[in-house]
Order: sequence, then structure tokens, then C-alpha cells
Amino acid sequence: MRAAIFRNGEIVVDRIAEPKPGPGQVLVRTLACGICGSDLHARQHAHRMVEMARKVGRKPMDLSRDVVFGHEFCCEVVDYGTGTERKLKPGTRVCSLPALLTPEGIEGIGYSNDNVGGYAEAMLLSEALLLEVPNGLAPEHAALTEPLAVGVHAVAKANISGGEVPLVIGCGPVGLAVIAALKLRGLHPIVAADYSPARRALAARLGADIVVDPRVSQPYATWAEHARMSEAEKAARPPFQAMLPALKPAIIFECVGVPGLLQQVFEGAPRDARIVVVGVCMETDKSEPMLGIMKELSVQYVLGYTPDEFASSLRLIAEGQVDAAAMVTAEVGIDGVAKAFADLANPEMHTKIIVQPWR
Repeated sequence: MRAAIFRNGEIVVDRIAEPKPGPGQVLVRTLACGICGSDLHARQHAHRMVEMARKVGRKPMDLSRDVVFGHEFCCEVVDYGTGTERKLKPGTRVCSLPALLTPEGIEGIGYSNDNVGGYAEAMLLSEALLLEVPNGLAPEHAALTEPLAVGVHAVAKANISGGEVPLVIGCGPVGLAVIAALKLRGLHPIVAADYSPARRALAARLGADIVVDPRVSQPYATWAEHARMSEAEKAARPPFQAMLPALKPAIIFECVGVPGLLQQVFEGAPRDARIVVVGVCMETDKSEPMLGIMKELSVQYVLGYTPDEFASSLRLIAEGQVDAAAMVTAEVGIDGVAKAFADLANPEMHTKIIVQPWR
């Protein structure tokens, strides 16, 4: 079968053996797979991913061997391995967490030498993790379940109590997913900032109430304008707090993941802000702890999602509660993956490119 392969630091197209399903596994045909920002980072910083995997005790990629990326996918059932219940007929469209259940434990899909990801014509999934795609949802939209689940999880980990005013820094796919999840929680106003006009427009479409161009307006100043307490809220404050700016609680979602940005958030955040780090920075970074101490900032790092959050995200898209189609800006076949990686560097060109391996 054909696949777009990460080989020697580049994305190349070649033929590889079609996988055969083992016990509890399902052979699926890949219908659609999103290109994730983490894939772009992985191509550039693969050695850092290997280092971090070793530090946390996970099996790292062997960069001398081929890797097939792709962890945001929708597929159709082709065949089953032994020990399966075969509840879903061949041709059924499915999504799954990007993981395989093995006797040795859970193994990832997409950053593995052994488990082929979604930039290939076929792949293996664990039957126990399959979710049937409902409502005739298009595969290219069902494939957005994974990135939406990241946003849903980030908002869940923010421990929202009500009354907070959120600020989303970065309106790429992850930031957009956070905005959609915040809207579903009914938290308003949602302030979002991005340099890209195209991404600011998408942020508004997905639920941001105020969109900020950092070239024109300082995001934290704009946030403060929309986070002012009412007169009743001011009067209800304890005496010591009455000496502080009369602002509602801040939740800041960092959705970019580049060096220096967390320090910028520390500098711009108001006192007692909760900062949720969603963007994946794969390079060494630094920030000033004393600044966080003086402002009593809380920092929560997040990763992935729970199985329930993943399943819920698929339902949200299928029921039309999230405008997933708005994020898709192009569709390519396997031969177009390398160029798509380059094109995604320009936020005015694309937000989410979907790979259709059989195209």
C-alpha cells in the first residue's frame, strides 16, 4: 500500500506492506486524516520528541526507521483479526483514539515505527476502541474529532467555576477547538487573539465574542476591558481585594507552543490568573518564576483527552453543535502531504488540511 512516510527528516511517498490484524484488532481503510500541528513540530523537532519519550519512560521513535504520521483519522472497517466480536460490518465508518491495546500495554498510533498512522491507505485499530461515525457524518469532518477533543479536555482541566472571562492566545486548530469548547460551556465573553485575519475570522465563527489583532491591540488590555466587574461585584469584594483592579477571574489558554510565549503570558496576565498550556512547545523555553509568584499565577499543562471526551467530541460534530467544516481549508492525497506541511506554515493559506489517502 502507499503511504506518506517520515524518513530521514523528510516526508516521502513510498509503498509499505499492508498490515495484518492480530488478536482484537481491525484492519481499516483510511478515509481521512488531519495534519496536526504536532506533526509539523515532529518533523522539525523529532529528536526532542525522542528525548522526552525517554524521560517519561515511553518507547521512543527510532529515527533511523520509517514512521507514518497521522493520528486524527476516520476510517472504514475492512477485516477483523482473531478474538474479535465483529459487531460492525465491513464498510462501517469509524473513529478511534490513536492507540492500540496490546498485551504489553497501550501503544500510540502516529508516532511509532510499528503502528502505521493515518497518512497510509490502511491501518490497524483496536476493536474495543472503535466508535461508529453517526448521522452520515463526512469522513473529513469526523476526522476532526481528535483535535476537538483536545480543546474539550483543556477546558475541562481549567476547572471553570463560572464568572471567569477566558482569553485564548492563538487561533490555530487547537485554539479554535478551545473556543468551541468554551462556547459549549456557556462562558462569555470569549476573547481570542491571533495575528492572522483568516484565523481571527474562524475564531469569531466558532464562538469568540471579541477577536484581537495583537498588532493593533494588546490582548491583555482588551481582555481587561471586557472583564470589568459590575458595581455589585465590586461592592461584594473583601477589603483587601478591594485594593486590587476590579476584574473578573481570568483563564488564559496558551494555544501556540513557541519559545517565549509562556513568558509573555506571565507578563500580561492579571493577578491570580489561571493559565492552561495547550500549545506544544518542543524546544527548551524559560520563564521567570518570580513573576508568577508575585502575581500568584496558576499554570496547568494539558495533554490529550479521556475516552469519554473523545466520544463526546464525535457526537458534538455529528449533531452540528460544533462547526467542524469551518476548519477544513484543503484536502490532499498522499502525494500532496509534503507540500501540505509546507503550506501550513502560512496561516493565511490554511488552517486544517485533510489527507485522503485513497484520493
